[in-house]
Amino acid sequence: MHVLFCNWRDTRNPEGGGSERYVESMARGLVAEGHRVTIACAAHGHAPPDEVVDGIRFVRRGTKLDIYLRTFLALLLGRYGKVDVVVDVQNGLPFFTRLATRKPVVVLVHHVHREQWPVVYPGLIGTIGWWIESRFAPVLYRHCQYVAVSIATKLELIELGVDGDRIAIIHNGNDPAPVAGVLRSPTPRICVVGRLVPHKQVEHAIDAVAAMAADHPDLVLDVIGAGWWDEELRAYAVARGVSDRVVFHGFVDGTRKHELLAQSWVMALPSLKEGWGIVVGEAGGHATPTVAYSTAGGTTESIDHKDTGLLVDTPSQLTAALRELIEDRELREFLGRGALAKSFTFSWESSQQAFSRVVTAAAAGRRPARIRA
Repeated sequence: MHVLFCNWRDTRNPEGGGSERYVESMARGLVAEGHRVTIACAAHGHAPPDEVVDGIRFVRRGTKLDIYLRTFLALLLGRYGKVDVVVDVQNGLPFFTRLATRKPVVVLVHHVHREQWPVVYPGLIGTIGWWIESRFAPVLYRHCQYVAVSIATKLELIELGVDGDRIAIIHNGNDPAPVAGVLRSPTPRICVVGRLVPHKQVEHAIDAVAAMAADHPDLVLDVIGAGWWDEELRAYAVARGVSDRVVFHGFVDGTRKHELLAQSWVMALPSLKEGWGIVVGEAGGHATPTVAYSTAGGTTESIDHKDTGLLVDTPSQLTAALRELIEDRELREFLGRGALAKSFTFSWESSQQAFSRVVTAAAAGRRPARIRA
């Protein structure tokens, strides 16, 4: 088959993250089975417009906004060649591919953006975006197969009117953590990993460091990632009086990321919403536990509360939990061992196999057997 993934970013994009890793992992799984795969995504300065990587053809055009229109028109006009199945990756907005092709469409959803629209796009734009995601898309794709990365995302889709029998759950996998070559820091370090955008709420981690500054003068926060909210976060650290304790690393390669995870005492994941939280498993591979919000959704599955990390409900509870792990070595190491064990639970191979079954069934015009991986 020729499978076309429509996604707004790829992993080489500085704003790429866990959702892009998921897409490209599923694509590599299909290539390994002999299928042709194309990923249509936005252009950026870190990769050429056209290239083939690991057997996957990347077609990068336009920006993160007009990529939707460009991809729709290219599919409608047949510019990707003969396509057998389309995977429409709905990161808030779908690509409306159901209107551009008669071929089977599989809708991939990492999480529902109910809480994010008013934060990232306050006002009319956010209202329209949420209407498209919550009202229009479920109707447009009412006969399509869905893939959700967590039970939490599936339940949210059902709330929007998507038939639960059409939603397969295929979790993120974990790669074995590479040997980082660094030791755990002798002084307390907290890390945050992800795109620097408002809904990741990195400010909450900065607040926690500010609250602990007097008691832990050697505490450092490592902020790992890039994004358009970078300058605002730097200014916020200055305003809170902890700019000397917050290190902004920007976009780093995989080796450096794992070094920072390995030396951290704990990872903070203050994100407003996560379909799964792939960074939880990456940190767990280094026996680094995570503190996250239970209301984020997928974190309730990627973290086992009080076994592999801690789940909290409010910013004050986030600060208290981070303080507890900084000050209680026995608890921190217990949760770290649990996080390490859990990191081996999910594999990309099993997820790839499940995704392939979904795509193959869609191409054949049938619904796959109940799938959860």
